[in-house]
Amino acid sequence: MRKLENSELNRKSVEGFKESKKTPIILILDDIRSLHNIGSVFRTADAFLIEKIYLCGITATPPNKEIHKTALGATETVAWEHHQNVLEVIENLKKENVMTLAIEQVESAVFLQDFKVENKKKYALVFGNEVYGVSQEAVALCDGSIEIPQLGTKHSLNISVSAGIVVWDLFFKIKQLENKVD
Repeated sequence: MRKLENSELNRKSVEGFKESKKTPIILILDDIRSLHNIGSVFRTADAFLIEKIYLCGITATPPNKEIHKTALGATETVAWEHHQNVLEVIENLKKENVMTLAIEQVESAVFLQDFKVENKKKYALVFGNEVYGVSQEAVALCDGSIEIPQLGTKHSLNISVSAGIVVWDLFFKIKQLENKVD
């Protein structure tokens, strides 16, 4: 076994990324305090060709040195917008027939492994504040909720870890469905 060289990774250029077909997933970050978490989510979004990120409330925006430190340039590839009010973003996406899902521990949440994607459906995933999670108002406005099962004592994951887990899972479910349909 040999570790691949950077030149063997078939990395897209910034222009190539922007021209690529995007995964029908939108990320909504609401009131995220940590600049490193924001940068890490940008990097995950780049890795899986995510359509867009909405940065809401107090969530910082690029350009920012601390975001750049973990994003490693992904703020230049992934489309993003800042909006003060997360509820308006959710309402607007729902009007566009985007399924909005809070990533949170709530009554009637679907465990991630049990969540079924639908063909040709677009999903918006709402991630909340590091301390308080997704606000009750945002949870109530969403079409549903996905919970990452956890077995330990904390039942809490870092937001960038949660985003990585959920995006990876939905990305592959979407790709599997596309391959069955095509």
